[in-house]
Amino acid sequence: MGKEVTYLHCNIGNVTIGRGWPIAVQSMCNTLTSDVEASIAQCVALHNAGCDIIRLTTQGLKEVEALGAIKAALRSRGITTPLVADVHFSYKVALAAAAGIADKVRINPGNFSKDHTVAMEKFGELIDICKEYGTALRIGLNHGSLGERITSRWGDTPLGMVRAVMEWLEVCVRKEFFNVTVSLKSSNTIVMTEAYRLLSETMATELGMVFPLHLGVTEAGGGTTGRIKSAVGIGTLLGEGIGETIRVSLTENPVNEVPVGRKLRNLAANFSDNKSVIPTEIHSDTLEDFIIEASYAIGPHLLKGGDADFPLKGYVAGKELSPEVMDDFRSDLLQACRRRFAKPEYIACPSCGRTQFDIEKLLDKITRRTSQFAGIKIAVMGCIVNGPGEMADADFGYVGEGNGKVTLYKGKEPVQRGISEDNGVEKLVELIEKELSAKES
Repeated sequence: MGKEVTYLHCNIGNVTIGRGWPIAVQSMCNTLTSDVEASIAQCVALHNAGCDIIRLTTQGLKEVEALGAIKAALRSRGITTPLVADVHFSYKVALAAAAGIADKVRINPGNFSKDHTVAMEKFGELIDICKEYGTALRIGLNHGSLGERITSRWGDTPLGMVRAVMEWLEVCVRKEFFNVTVSLKSSNTIVMTEAYRLLSETMATELGMVFPLHLGVTEAGGGTTGRIKSAVGIGTLLGEGIGETIRVSLTENPVNEVPVGRKLRNLAANFSDNKSVIPTEIHSDTLEDFIIEASYAIGPHLLKGGDADFPLKGYVAGKELSPEVMDDFRSDLLQACRRRFAKPEYIACPSCGRTQFDIEKLLDKITRRTSQFAGIKIAVMGCIVNGPGEMADADFGYVGEGNGKVTLYKGKEPVQRGISEDNGVEKLVELIEKELSAKES
């Protein structure tokens, strides 16, 4: 007989996630959390769109205070949507947020200290506070954010991601704290799906229990490509019964993420089979529905190496989509599944309260200026938190420094710092052209 496995659940305010509960759809405010009124307005908009859990960046103690004011204002309006504090680096901020302010705290415990022993001690303190106040935790590790201690042994790989997060989960188990969710995100759909599968298996075999999983394709970008990448990664895992809560990360107004997430949740509940037969026709009500439904249905086959020359006709409101639209969709889907690269690949964060510029407009500008660089992976990041670590796959990166300045990266190495935003895009194009020219010669 196999080892008995317990599937855990996590309580975040009045929402429970776990096997047997509805998949919760999340999003994240892109307002400054310190701008309480703007954050309240965006939380209300997300709530009205059907968002089940809302996250806000909480980088300092003043943001913790603001989060408390935002929560109180929402509750006074009868809005009980759980709020998550997104904390990076400062364990003191995490402790403050967990002490009766946030319903859940999202952290990467490895960021608490470069000394792993110290990080473990601080993580233990945070668990104690969470237990005292009934606060949930999300342990979030992203591809590219692993420290040298992990990568030197397992590499910057799905296995490395899993081994890193298992260390923290083992601390939770020893301290008998189970109100936890876990995420292992990547902008690469193959890495993302492999990491979650491996983590689910590893938790079952090594712990005898499976913590709820928060799914997402991080830095998916915007528009059609962002929706396709998210539908491929999240949809593939949901179709395999993996994942209890999801966030679609789009470089757009966060309200736009919610209907995409809800659509994926409905597909997972009602789509009978996304594993065996590729549909040859898909009929949808809107073009966005078609993009999500077709990506959900076909993406798993392509990720597993299925035939890239699949026949498909698309219909929207009864009208067949043109060959041009279908060819463009096909190209984007194959690229999202890492099969063929006919265009540049954009790795763009969805923006949050740490971003110091309009990243949606910037991404559009960069996309128009770099469309000639087929197969080149370009990262567009709003701040240093989502900088070199979060853009593990990128060939080049554009990262905001704040105060109207940006840093350009080649891979993970900064090559030009302190560039004005006014000419940052042109400098990026020059950098790419210079590097490509050097390779050709």
